This record gives sequence, structure tokens and C-alpha cells, in this order.
Amino acid sequence: MAAPGGAEGPAEALWAEVRALLPRAEEGLTLALSGETEDCVLPLLRRARGLLYGAAARPGGAAALRRLAGVLRDYAWERLNAGPWREVSKAWRQVYAYGCLFGALAEVAAGRPLAPAVRLCDMGLLMGAAVQDNVLARLVRVLQPHLPRGPRRDGPQGSAKRARVSRRPVPVVQPEDAVPHLHRPSLEHFRDSYLIPQRPVVLEGVTEHWPCMKKWSVDYFCEVAGCRTVPVELGAQYTDEEWSQKLMTVSDFIDQYIVNENSEGYLAQHQLFDQIPELKEDIGIPDYCCLGEGEEDDITINAWFGPEGTVSPLHHDPQQNFLAQVFGRKYIRLYSPQDSENLYPHESQMLHNTSQVDVEDPDLVKFPNFRKAAFQSCILMPGQVLFIPVKYWHYVRSLDISFSVSFWWS
Repeated sequence: MAAPGGAEGPAEALWAEVRALLPRAEEGLTLALSGETEDCVLPLLRRARGLLYGAAARPGGAAALRRLAGVLRDYAWERLNAGPWREVSKAWRQVYAYGCLFGALAEVAAGRPLAPAVRLCDMGLLMGAAVQDNVLARLVRVLQPHLPRGPRRDGPQGSAKRARVSRRPVPVVQPEDAVPHLHRPSLEHFRDSYLIPQRPVVLEGVTEHWPCMKKWSVDYFCEVAGCRTVPVELGAQYTDEEWSQKLMTVSDFIDQYIVNENSEGYLAQHQLFDQIPELKEDIGIPDYCCLGEGEEDDITINAWFGPEGTVSPLHHDPQQNFLAQVFGRKYIRLYSPQDSENLYPHESQMLHNTSQVDVEDPDLVKFPNFRKAAFQSCILMPGQVLFIPVKYWHYVRSLDISFSVSFWWS
């Protein structure tokens, strides 16, 4: 493949970086799929591959590749949305990823603006499956430095205009209900006193050396990740009927839900650090995770970024959890699994791990036994890490603009 249109200078240098991500010969791009699709798919992929390796040399090649990539994405998208996500085959997700890859490369080959190419990479990362040694993640890492930096925004302590001013007051944590705090306990002490007996604890001093504690802010995310596409939860909480999800750029999310707070929006339980590896370099993995049974790669790391007032209703998770607070504060209430019957879990299979009770405003006529459930609580501050044992019920409300990182481990 030649440089786009025989261009020289920055465009040629970028194309050379992009070209280095791909096999030298067309046959090296194997187009292997992890299962069956339909007979027409492989010929379409091969045609797109042929266009890719000639796109920059033949007049109109990039435009033809762009159109064919769109056909592949549309075709795969129908299969991705034909039923429950868990039933979607990996092969169709790979086809979608190839459609995103070919589309992004066509944008670069044509010398077009790079933001659409980055969005295509993100769509492939979010909805597709890894192909060619996770080439989409490597491609977006090459493209992003060539994009203009995002505009500056008010940080967590900025004077952003608020559309909603009515908030629940900050709860008072009574000493008898407070989760205990420890400053960097030894592995043995944590294991024997908290992990084995499954007791919550707030750990201090664990994250003080993480770069994110000094670097991260609303402003920082807008600058380094503003163009990246992420899934955002819309609605007060996921149990509400009007709750939904939407894909948008980080910049749009910050504008609409952090700075102006037009409505409830929450970037919740998203594996942002797999999508943007640069951010993963700013965090560590708590040493206490080594007490688990799996390898480091088995730890699921999620991002939680949202405005004041975001709520995760009372629920429990299937793994041990370290919740690290980077900026902002969160009010958290915890209930033992032994109190599950008093917490009124939803009867549906989808929400069986979630309580029907509004923890801070319970309907004790409808849920009378809720008053019998004992709880612990804390206000998680920046730099603190809360250990939430597996199956332990927890309710979370952001008291400020907040960013947290959770580590789920076995």
C-alpha cells in the first residue's frame, strides 16, 4: 500500500504508522473467524481486504473500501441485535470488528478527518470481538495523538452551571454503623481478619502512589479521551422503567451530564481501561488481589464516572470487590448476605441480585422486614479503597462529581 494519494509529510508518516500494524502481504491478513456465519460473508471480507491493499494506489479505492466496510457493519449489526447478547456468536462480532477496521483504514487512506476513524475503532472494540491481535486497539492508539486535544472543562471543583439543585442531604454515618478503617494492613492481617471472615473494610494508603490520584480530573478526561466513544447509562438507576443506554463521546457525556447535568447520565461498570490502555497506566492493582485464586488477567477492572446524585441501587455481585475512589465522595451502605430475606430481592431472574427497597427512603409498609436488616456505612473519600466481600449487598450514591475504579476478583 502506498501513502494516501502519494502524499508526503504528516499524512505519509501517519499512513506508514498505520501500515506497520498490518501484515506486509495481503494473504497475511487471514480473516479467520471463530465459527460459522453465512456463505456471502467471507467473499465480502476478501473483497474488502483486496481493496484495502490497493486502496491508496487505485483511484477511488478508499471510497470503495469505505462503502464495502459499511455494508459489512450493517450486515453484522443485524445479527448482533437479533436476540440476547449472550447468544450472539463470536464470529458475527468479528465480522463487525472487521467492518470497523476496514472502515477506519479507508478514512485514513482517503486523508479524511480522523475522528470518524477513531469512532469506528471504538465501535469495533465495544461491539465486536478482537481480530488480528487486537488491531483496533493498536490502531486507535496510533490515531489518537494526531487528533486535536479536547477543550478544557471545569474540573470536579469547578463552578459548572447546574440544572438540578435538589439533592438528598449528605448522610451522617453513626460510629456504631461505620465500616472499620485500616491503613495498609499486611496481606496476612487482611486475609485473616477480613477476607476469610468476609468483613467489609476501608483501606487507606493503598492508592497514594497511583498517578491517577494527581492527574485525573474532568478536565483531564476531556483532554485525553474526549473523542472516545463510550456507553452511558441514562436514568436515575438501572431498575427504573425509563432507564436506557446510549453510545456517545466522552466529551459529549461531560458536556451533557457532568457540566450541565441536563438529566441523569452515568458512565458505569465499563471496562474503560481495556478500551484506553493509556489510562490503565495511571492505576495499580491492589496487592491484596494476589490472595485470590486467579491470575492478574482474570481481574475485571471497571470505571464509574458520573455527576453528583448517581445511584447504584442495593445489590450484590458474584465476586470480591475493591472499590477505589479517585475523586469525589460516595455514600455506601452495606448489608450482610445473611439479611437477604429482609432486603426483598426482585423475583425476576434478571434482577434477582437487586433489592426492591429504596435504601434511603424505604416503604416500610410494603417492605416491613427491611427495618430488621443491620447495616454498615461509610463515606468513601478520594484515596480510599472499600473491600466489598462477594455477595455482600451494597448501595452507592455519589455525593459529588465522582470517579471510582472497581476491581472484581475471585
